[in-house]
Amino acid sequence: MSAYETVIGLEIHVELATESKIFCSCPTTFGAEPNKNTCPICIGLPGVMPVLNEEVVNLAVKAGVALNCDINLINKMDRKNYFYPDLPKAYQISQFDLPICIGGYVDVDVEGKKTRIGLTRIHIEEDAGKLIHLEEEENTLIDYNRGGVPLIEIVTDPDIRSAEEAVEFLKTLRAILVYSGISDCRMEQGSMRCDVNISVREFGSEILNTKVEIKNMNSMKEVHKAIKKEEARQTQLYSYGEGHKVIQETRRWDAAKGRTITMRTKEDAQDYRYFPEPDLPPVIIAKEKVTGITQTLPELPAAKKERMMEKYGLSLNEIGILIEEKSVADFYEAVVHLSGEPKEAANWIITELLRVLKTEVDIPITAGQLSDLIKEVKKGTISRTAAKEVFEELVTSDKSVEQIIEEKGLKQISSTNELEGIVESVLRDNPQAVEDYRTGKSQSFGFLMGQCMKASKGKGNPGVVKSLLEEALGQ
Repeated sequence: MSAYETVIGLEIHVELATESKIFCSCPTTFGAEPNKNTCPICIGLPGVMPVLNEEVVNLAVKAGVALNCDINLINKMDRKNYFYPDLPKAYQISQFDLPICIGGYVDVDVEGKKTRIGLTRIHIEEDAGKLIHLEEEENTLIDYNRGGVPLIEIVTDPDIRSAEEAVEFLKTLRAILVYSGISDCRMEQGSMRCDVNISVREFGSEILNTKVEIKNMNSMKEVHKAIKKEEARQTQLYSYGEGHKVIQETRRWDAAKGRTITMRTKEDAQDYRYFPEPDLPPVIIAKEKVTGITQTLPELPAAKKERMMEKYGLSLNEIGILIEEKSVADFYEAVVHLSGEPKEAANWIITELLRVLKTEVDIPITAGQLSDLIKEVKKGTISRTAAKEVFEELVTSDKSVEQIIEEKGLKQISSTNELEGIVESVLRDNPQAVEDYRTGKSQSFGFLMGQCMKASKGKGNPGVVKSLLEEALGQ
């Protein structure tokens, strides 16, 4: 066991699910033509006046309630001054000493060990533009579409002790935010990004050693890798008596090289020069608004997990997979409602649908279609193998289950008269296998069963074939 422990705090930037930006009416749609979603306000032209989007406040309060925070009924906006080319006005409107939410926590479970991760604060701010660095080019391009998109920044306490705990926290947080309708949290589109603050210290010590910040992580897999590498780097330095070489700095994760790389020496708060935003009044929130927003919270993942386990009799692992994405959990419950088959619905979604969703953004079939497929298998109309063929067709067409079965000729043969003839023919053509079975070589039954299914071109109802074969061999 290592003599050192890792201390981690996270800063998570989450784009809010508003239709327009935080201080202007420009749309927030992802993937628009570069610099299309811009106006004088969000590109910072002199003399413009921001107006705070009320829905930003509503969603920030909703996040605070969902994450067990206290809501500051009086809070304010501040200017965070620094010069980067992705902020043309040379300051960011954010919150400093009076954020909208304080405190809060998220409970996580890593391999049966439950931990409560405290939150320091949640504040609202505007996003910056996006710098595009072209390989082997001297110039950097800037897309200001993202500038002014509303964010909440969620800052944790330094309560996280491992890469695994950090990833589980991010997964749990993401699920809560998506279920609540606060954000789509699509990390691949940058609507959820994470900065990792990490230090190491000797076990038993209460001292917080010098921390390093790893900037702009947008993949949970890469967060895990980056933490592992950085904790190893710092632990090695302390082990060799070179702890002074761990300096407060910002580093980036180079996924290709598998290491963290220095970007710049870390700025302190005074380097940013915060002061109250003069163009915006304080944000005053009525208690009634907080109460109303609290009442709009849907069933959150933890409550859904408990209810589904009790109602559907699934394993903890199955439930965990099904509720990770709200759209999948809702789809599952719709299929169960229509089919009455919770276990079968879970099997189809976990093994087949989630495989398809690795390359698809939206669920490509309806709950009614999957329910119909499950019913046809249960009735014995088609085999499970044939059902998988139907499923693949459903993903790429708008045909009904019945139509696909008919067109592909996949109906199972369940007629005993027809199958009896097939069984008799197989037994007649394979006398040695029959003799082997009757002298105790039970594996011969599997061979004969396979020959029967082959003779029926895979359409024989396995249950009926097995029953007829047992009856014939018992004579």
